Amino acid sequence: MATNDSQISQVYGSEDAQAILQIAIAQKEENGELSRVQLFEIAAELGISEQDIAAAEQQWLANRGESSQKLAFNNYRRRKLQKNVTKYAIVNTFLVLLNLAGGSHELSWSLFILLTWGLGLSLNAWNVYQTQGEDYEEAFQRWRLKKQVGQSIGAATNKFMKWLQS
Repeated sequence: MATNDSQISQVYGSEDAQAILQIAIAQKEENGELSRVQLFEIAAELGISEQDIAAAEQQWLANRGESSQKLAFNNYRRRKLQKNVTKYAIVNTFLVLLNLAGGSHELSWSLFILLTWGLGLSLNAWNVYQTQGEDYEEAFQRWRLKKQVGQSIGAATNKFMKWLQS
């Protein structure tokens, strides 16, 4: 394969090199998947030590686990918001109808409740759809800790119940 001076002097940034290699690997493999052995072989060909690729693999696994947890957290927050919107709609429909049936046929006190609760719900929705930043990370960490504590308590309860049955 002949190379000219422009090909030799071409320099790629780290992200560009990763993207090119990812495309090349995907084209080489028919189904786009590599075995762990193939991954280590490619790394060796690129001059990456086994320790470095193993450490990168562990970091990737940790990131993938956290990504799936964040996806579950986001879904949890959206379901909770959806329940709150449903409650808001049901209660405020009742209050507006009650206010209109009160004789004056105009909105008075129910409008205050509708707008105040709506403002709070809007701010909650804003927070739910913010998936970056310090506040999001703090909420995620609290949710994850609460979930871990719940799992620990559940496991301890199961062990205790098995002990009682034996």
